[in-house]
Amino acid sequence: MSRFPDLGHWMLQSLSGHFELEMEDIGKDALLKKNGIVLETESYKVKKVGHFCILRMNALLGLMKMETVVLAATEKDLPLLNLDRISVLGKETQIVELYDTQLSPWSRADTFQRLKDQNSNLPDAPRQNRHWYDDILYSCSYHKVGKGISQQMTKTAKNYAEAFIADVVAAPACDESAKSEKVSQFAENLLSQGGQAVDTITKLFGKETAKRLILHHMYGATNPRRW
Repeated sequence: MSRFPDLGHWMLQSLSGHFELEMEDIGKDALLKKNGIVLETESYKVKKVGHFCILRMNALLGLMKMETVVLAATEKDLPLLNLDRISVLGKETQIVELYDTQLSPWSRADTFQRLKDQNSNLPDAPRQNRHWYDDILYSCSYHKVGKGISQQMTKTAKNYAEAFIADVVAAPACDESAKSEKVSQFAENLLSQGGQAVDTITKLFGKETAKRLILHHMYGATNPRRW
């Protein structure tokens, strides 16, 4: 099996060259274990930007690995960025998602569409049923799956992340309260309407832990009544 990438810490290093980062103390939620599954979570405040999170899951004695990276801009008017990498018995999946959580229309979708088009040879994952978030998912997002294409998957994801971080650096400040509300609403919808990852976390660690993980640790909700 190819070496599993560490996109989260690669992005963290890149962000630290431009912004001050503060790692949050999330107590026992930083390391959760159950039924042979290990879930590690890191949560950061990116000053003048918003929230950054890395989740890494290991199961089946290392035969299944997953990394989820979230960059939720709440002080700059940019989309919400989710990166997911999954490896199961040598089959790898790379998901890059950009969600419309802005206050104003986004003008940079064409740049990311070009990045997607440059990697059109990567096989798409089978089409799934519609999800509640499909209406706010930018079409320049992608979901690829296959074997023997790990290096290209990683390179493509890094290109997306690099371009997005450049936009974060260049974007002016916005109304933090209004933008935070948009991000928090996305997280609440994800928690309430579910999804594969949310359902798995809830089943393993319970509703209250899932609520903290999704609302606060992943997406940076700061109002304790939310989580």
